[in-house]
Amino acid sequence: MTGPAKHGVLVYSNNINDLAKFYTELFSLQITRETPELISLVKEGFNIIIHTPPIELPQADFNTVKLFMTVDNLEAAKLKAQKLGGQAFAGEWSNPLFRVCNIADSDGNPIQLREFRQ
Repeated sequence: MTGPAKHGVLVYSNNINDLAKFYTELFSLQITRETPELISLVKEGFNIIIHTPPIELPQADFNTVKLFMTVDNLEAAKLKAQKLGGQAFAGEWSNPLFRVCNIADSDGNPIQLREFRQ
């Protein structure tokens, strides 16, 4: 796999090295990228990104697993999510490759949306 994944799962952890060891040894995932904040694992096109929490989160509000999905348009996807009973959250972040924002599905599960730059 080259470049950032378009679909996968983010797993927040306060000890990314131990969690990466768990996944690599149990499921034979391969490390494709490693920084002090994240470790990216892949197997057969499936991507798990183990990431330190980006902000201090109260334990009661801490969701440790978050899907990430690529969409063509962040704004259109947020509106559609709301029409389908989901929730769109304020805030957007970007890097040179894509923009991201967060939504929740109709059951409240968190999802990161990614819109890749052309």
